[in-house]
Amino acid sequence: MRATTTLSVVLLAAAGIGHSVVAGLDAEIARVDPFKDMKNRPRAGHGMNVLLVGTDGRDNITETERRRYRLGGAPCHCTDTIMIVHISEDRERASVVSLPRDSYAETPPHTDQVTGKEHSGHPIKINSAYAEGGPQLTVRTVENMTHVKIDHYLEVDFTSFMKTVDVLGGVRICTAKPLKDSYTGLDLAPGAHTLQGGQALQYVRSRHTDGSSDLGRMKRQQRFLAALVERATSSGVLLNPLRFRDVTRAVLGSVRADRGFGTDELLDLGRAMRTFSPSSSEFTTVPIGELDHVVKGLGSTLKWDPVKSQRLFRALREDEPLASAGARPRDDGATRVDVAPQQIRVQVENGTRTAGLGRRVDAALAATGFRTTRQPVSAAAPSTRRTVVAYDPRWDRSAKSLATALPGSELRAVKGLGPTLKVIAGTDFHQVRKVRAAQVEQGESTVVRGDEVGCS
Repeated sequence: MRATTTLSVVLLAAAGIGHSVVAGLDAEIARVDPFKDMKNRPRAGHGMNVLLVGTDGRDNITETERRRYRLGGAPCHCTDTIMIVHISEDRERASVVSLPRDSYAETPPHTDQVTGKEHSGHPIKINSAYAEGGPQLTVRTVENMTHVKIDHYLEVDFTSFMKTVDVLGGVRICTAKPLKDSYTGLDLAPGAHTLQGGQALQYVRSRHTDGSSDLGRMKRQQRFLAALVERATSSGVLLNPLRFRDVTRAVLGSVRADRGFGTDELLDLGRAMRTFSPSSSEFTTVPIGELDHVVKGLGSTLKWDPVKSQRLFRALREDEPLASAGARPRDDGATRVDVAPQQIRVQVENGTRTAGLGRRVDAALAATGFRTTRQPVSAAAPSTRRTVVAYDPRWDRSAKSLATALPGSELRAVKGLGPTLKVIAGTDFHQVRKVRAAQVEQGESTVVRGDEVGCS
């Protein structure tokens, strides 16, 4: 009885300390009202849904940090990252769904926050909703597309992201291949690395380490979040009220949240995450049906798969694990490659005197899924015997995937060529081999648990 009484006193004291050190922190949060005057919203489901938005807040970065982490240029005042974070009703599972920034969307009617002009619903890339109508239009657009009711809104900028990583003492990630991006300055050798705030920002922002662009970046963001959960749950932060306060202060000092996201919600999340482990978290990206959906005035967009995406969002609404809605790629005899053909843009040149060869190669590559220009041209020297895949060294993984589809072709590095690869068809061209990504195919929704994230 004495032991039980002592334990009860300790637990109550700890709970009291936890509330006392966190109480008042919500006063430091900048508030927004993303739900103002919203009508005809989706029906509330089970659990809690948080719309996590990463904004391009480089205007709060010091000049030294701008130069060091390649944050030059003006901020776009748009959303760099959009995720729905679902906390299950029993607080034992966190499900994260990434919404690609270039997703094709249609806004509901709204008032442009910059010009004051009234807009009817119109096509847009989803990350531009923030620029037109701020948090409110972002929430409304996401709810209209997903039919998932958003309970809370949390907006994180570059500064709060770096502070959070630093106060945790860094986050450990692992890569099996070199990651180098001249745009962000990221330069990681294969192996394990503990990233501090600035380098972590480079890691989650990089889009040019290969030809996978924003889809590859989202995978790295998910991997980083899984590592962040592992760090937070294994370091004792959530069991130590003072450390929990320090981490919370670092996060909340430069975020914006809805008015209902306060001390009680912070404590609920903190208590829930004390029992979390990497296996408690799961990550996926909304299934894409068309990777190059061209819209006049918008350019190339990503169009969601209507059936698979709604299956995924239904799982969120019904508080079910995402794996129950995910589909694994079928075995169709295609050769596996690192980068999906749908993510590789190709310009075809006819390097021979055979009329129509360029059109034939272009059509065969397009039929296999490659994003060809559909406008083949004649090469400068029409005497090519062996088909050539010319590529910028920064897109070497995409080049290898393309070369796999062209048996016997020669890889040729050309600095400064850019993201569009070039195929110079030679007299040896016979056929295009069917290929697809080793892990995720177009339209598939592969779910990864936090404890399944390894070195890749």
